[in-house]
Amino acid sequence: MNATNPDYTHKYNPNGPAGYFITFCTYGTRLHGDPRGSIDRKGKNIPGTPMIPADPVLVKRGISRLKQPPVTFNNSQRTSIDNTIQQVIDYNNWVLHALNVRTEHVHVVLTASKLPGAVMNSLKAWCTRRMRERGLWNNDYSPWSRHGSTRYLWNEKGVRDACRYVLYGQA
Repeated sequence: MNATNPDYTHKYNPNGPAGYFITFCTYGTRLHGDPRGSIDRKGKNIPGTPMIPADPVLVKRGISRLKQPPVTFNNSQRTSIDNTIQQVIDYNNWVLHALNVRTEHVHVVLTASKLPGAVMNSLKAWCTRRMRERGLWNNDYSPWSRHGSTRYLWNEKGVRDACRYVLYGQA
């Protein structure tokens, strides 16, 4: 699938969106039914659609299915992830607009020549690899939840708004 908007061109990616807003969480920290909200697995991650309502039964069911404890990153892990993401973006000649590595999730706003799902998978894989190389992740399982959120930003305002949220909208 190649999602493009023919009415908009961008200097870094003339045939596609101005950027992507990508978010991915650590394993086990945002289960279905979480009071902060969660997205339906059946692909209903459409902006403006309601999230799954808070449901303690769903959360309890999710906890019982975990293969490892929920993952929360320490400062060393967060620094490694931040550095790795910047290196991957530089290596691929993508453009980083904003990055915020939190203890339980990562927000990235960037412009890339690949689809956002492939970008997210690459970032997660490289971050895990680098943490393992540095002795910061010794578990056989991934520290990441399955998939994440990938949003197309079709214009400069969308990129600016996403950057503002990533840099200043985190509590």
